[in-house]
Amino acid sequence: MTTTTTAAGVPALPAFRNEPVDTFSSDTSRHNAANVLRHIKAELGREYALRIAGRRVKTGDHLRSVNPSRPAEIVGIHEMATADLAREAIVDGHAYFPEWAATPVSRRIELVVETAAIIRRRKLEFDSWLVLEAGKTWFEADADVSEAIDFCEYYARQMAKLASPAEVHQMPGEHDEMIYLPLGVGLIIPPWNFPLAILTGMTVAALVTGNTVVIKPSSETPTIAAKFAEVLEEAGFPPRSFSLVTGRGSVIGDLMVEHPLTRFISFTGSREVGLRIVELAAKPRPGQIWIKRVIAEMGGKDAIVVDAGVDIDDAVKGVIASAYGYQGQKCSACSRAIVHQDVYDEFVSKLQAAASSLTVGPSEEVTNYMGPVINEGALKTIRNYIETGKSEGRLVCGGERAAGDGYFLQPTVIADVDEKARVFQEEIFGPVLAVTKARDFNHALDLANATEYGLTGAVYTNSPEKIDLAKRKFFVGNLYINRKCTGAMVGAHPFGGFNMSGTDSKAGGPDYLLQFVQSKSIAERIR
Repeated sequence: MTTTTTAAGVPALPAFRNEPVDTFSSDTSRHNAANVLRHIKAELGREYALRIAGRRVKTGDHLRSVNPSRPAEIVGIHEMATADLAREAIVDGHAYFPEWAATPVSRRIELVVETAAIIRRRKLEFDSWLVLEAGKTWFEADADVSEAIDFCEYYARQMAKLASPAEVHQMPGEHDEMIYLPLGVGLIIPPWNFPLAILTGMTVAALVTGNTVVIKPSSETPTIAAKFAEVLEEAGFPPRSFSLVTGRGSVIGDLMVEHPLTRFISFTGSREVGLRIVELAAKPRPGQIWIKRVIAEMGGKDAIVVDAGVDIDDAVKGVIASAYGYQGQKCSACSRAIVHQDVYDEFVSKLQAAASSLTVGPSEEVTNYMGPVINEGALKTIRNYIETGKSEGRLVCGGERAAGDGYFLQPTVIADVDEKARVFQEEIFGPVLAVTKARDFNHALDLANATEYGLTGAVYTNSPEKIDLAKRKFFVGNLYINRKCTGAMVGAHPFGGFNMSGTDSKAGGPDYLLQFVQSKSIAERIR
């Protein structure tokens, strides 16, 4: 940690650089991963307490998370919060907020940078937890952990910029400035599919800007959240600056969103839950003196457009990575390939061969390209969509449960899908790709825009004019040209979508921290 400071008294950090991601292609990487995994498995079945108001709490009501590759294997046992405990977490976060907000910006930045350093030192440990509890393959797990580190480092630097007063026009006889103030206590609701990266990003963004937080992790991945809470504690965050509250959404979720002391809600998850949060947060409650702020990312139905004249092998490679990386369980995943009629048959043929060659099995086996979907409910939902897709198009490959005790599905391709089909319109969140034929590039863009979502998208084309057209007409928050539509990098690809994909929050971008602060304009008359 450098000891030099800026004029605003905050640490002068070196230029931001993305954390490297390990592909686990070397024998050394695989050996090290296997060794750490063996040590981590000794912790399976451990019990984890709630963290509320600076103390550990046990209720006797337990949630058990499991390994989706081996559902009989319990990963962690977690206490379930009551309604009263959830209220206490919000009330105490509100009570501690003035003290945390008064903590020097330099100190808050130091704690976030130290959080990054701890996660970096424990990278293979977190990789292992992601493999075991979230069902991520080693590469996908390491990308998740690397992104968590990136969020810490990037937001620390963005906070250093916010610490200096924004430049405003100076009126004669006045000193004019604008400063940024934290909001209050916020509710952090991360998803299970990026249970470390998104959890870390939302949490440290709120903390570094001077807010207190109550974290409600997904019931599918609470162990990873508990391990992250350990990191915050080790880094030096005050125990009352954050709470970790595991529990049923029906018992504590709505309650904390509606609480009059809740100042903001940062959410990543499904469209249905996100819209409910927006609705509940919009209604003021007795004693509430502010309009609650909602930062929401709510999924997508993402498309890759393949134009005539492109390298079909390259396009297939991008679609495969986007559609089947982490079993298609990404809000940015490609679930629609929209292909020019002149290359449609060639594309489908090569896509079939590529998808059929993907290996499926337990995530801890580094040779598997795909692991399990997250749980039995997801498996059932995805299989129902596949059955629907069979009646809406032509099953090209997959469509069945893969071998093994886990929640494994074959990578599935359904071709000749109409734009009105459910598998074209609805988010499936699994390894299912719908392929649709387009008359020309303009028609392809019309099809790509023909959903209620607008998160990510990509186009493969050799035409500069068509690239310019896609930049203007493809209505998504994150557009990629001649590459896959997943893998947004912090700092380079601020992430967030349009329409029903959320509030276009642009996580990992220069505007993101502004959602966790309020600006105050100050005019002082010069005497």
